[in-house]
Amino acid sequence: MRDLELRHISLPVEFRETSNGLGTLSGYASVFNRLSQNLGGFVERVDPAAFNKSLADQVAVLARYNHDDNHLLGTTEAGTLRLEVDGTGLRYDVDIPDTTSGRDVRELAKRQDVRYSSFAFRTVADDWDFTPEGFPLRTLLAVQLVDVAPVNNPAYRDTTTGLRSLADRLHMDVAKVRETAPEELRKLLLTPPDSRTDEERAEEEQRQGETHRSLDLYRRRLDLLHRA
Repeated sequence: MRDLELRHISLPVEFRETSNGLGTLSGYASVFNRLSQNLGGFVERVDPAAFNKSLADQVAVLARYNHDDNHLLGTTEAGTLRLEVDGTGLRYDVDIPDTTSGRDVRELAKRQDVRYSSFAFRTVADDWDFTPEGFPLRTLLAVQLVDVAPVNNPAYRDTTTGLRSLADRLHMDVAKVRETAPEELRKLLLTPPDSRTDEERAEEEQRQGETHRSLDLYRRRLDLLHRA
């Protein structure tokens, strides 16, 4: 199973009073085609179709304050969390529960202490390119949505997983990718991808090694004949 990744968006969370219950929290968990901050060696954007499969398959998605299992706010299965995609991004509305966590989040949101949103996901498909400035750019094409969350700490987390995707694409270690200059990474990405498996590459390298050894042996024999 792919690693869980977390991303945030700095658009404000909106609290709305309702005629029944504790109110509703609304916000954008993700915005399309907007470049992220530096994620430790690359920037990222979300394709407008990234969430289509999760929504079409009606994947069970949670709303959790700060992504914490102890602070569940709603679920798509119960209808207390509603998701939709529009021209801006992935929007969520969650009915605040009458629980300790719900009441706490309600007060924090009213005071605007909770100001940001986030989403947790597993990558299904991504693509790599470069910004006009030559910085590695990851585009999330399709993701498995896990949860959306109002958060009070907007820091990006678990970005090593994204960098690992680039390392896998280039058949390199993550540490090597970090050490490689963007210009060199660009050259590597522009090289047609090697569709061979690791075993096929190993076999090819072995054959090449055997060929080089045979050529060396042939040259040495010719050299001995000339000397004789």
